[in-house]
Amino acid sequence: MPEDIIDPDLPIIDPHHHLWDRRFMLGMLPTPPSHAFEPIISKWARYELDEMLADMCSGHNVQATVFVQCTSMHRIDGPEHLKPVGETEYVNGIAAATASGVYGPQRIAAGIVGHVDLTLGADHVGQALDAHIAVSGGRFRGIRHTTSWDDDPTVLGPLHRAPEGLMLDPAFRDGFALLAPRQLSFDAWLLEPQLPDLIDLARAFPDTRIVLDHVGTPLGIASYDGRRDERFDVWRNNIRELSKSDNVFVKLGGLAMPFCNFPSCWSDTPASSEQLATEWRPYIETCIEAFGPGRAMFESNFPVDHASCDYPTLWNAMKRIASGATTDEKADLFFNTANRFYRLGLVA
Repeated sequence: MPEDIIDPDLPIIDPHHHLWDRRFMLGMLPTPPSHAFEPIISKWARYELDEMLADMCSGHNVQATVFVQCTSMHRIDGPEHLKPVGETEYVNGIAAATASGVYGPQRIAAGIVGHVDLTLGADHVGQALDAHIAVSGGRFRGIRHTTSWDDDPTVLGPLHRAPEGLMLDPAFRDGFALLAPRQLSFDAWLLEPQLPDLIDLARAFPDTRIVLDHVGTPLGIASYDGRRDERFDVWRNNIRELSKSDNVFVKLGGLAMPFCNFPSCWSDTPASSEQLATEWRPYIETCIEAFGPGRAMFESNFPVDHASCDYPTLWNAMKRIASGATTDEKADLFFNTANRFYRLGLVA
């Protein structure tokens, strides 16, 4: 039975979702899937304009979104450093379609976060950043160069791609230095044990706006199975230390992913928003306390977070967690912070 929508008029910007068509990948996956993440690709192999609009129009007042890179539609031809520009071209087409008003007032991908390999040298990084900007219709806001790594490769499974210590690599930092002059931000996806590396990066580049994705991805999978609660204090101390850098913001979400391994993930009986709020509350409330509502933003991380719930239930859970906030604090958490960080210029 679908839940009633909580506070349906509350304006929302969803600052983190993906768009993809990965049906061509299904034949490449093991049968059965060998990692907890892989069923997401199998079950939600297509998530494009129609699917995103259906979620945005499912009851909550989601007015606009920010797309975040997910290796969709990279070019197959041309220089290697420019191939990810194809993703921005693809997403900008969807953004332009919704900006026409034909599909209603919602704006998909009002901001676009693409990918650039920051280790390729200043010339190539600069060319790639400028190429993204040029094809984005004014929507390009920053990049995500995933740095997630763990000593146990089974934690990430098919997503185990980045080398150890990437955020400390001088070549990575040479590329990172090119973001601030272009007013571009950095989305940081990493795993909880890597938070000290991001703390160091944020202090080294105080003029570059950084947003921590998915509250830092607490781990409860593979060699971390059963250890999530044990590591909570380590995570919390690092979150508090990271929040001391005023250039860093945080996205409140991503806890529905298999990496966290909450009971709601892949549950035979879909979790209610009450259950999700109970599971996620300690992490989200810690982040709000550390960063304040002015540097924290709720996110959906769809379709990935579909591993635990549907879109309306996710936003109900977020609203339950924020139920004690003031009207102004809710405005920041659900709309204003994302609007400011990504320079969207929207009016609720």
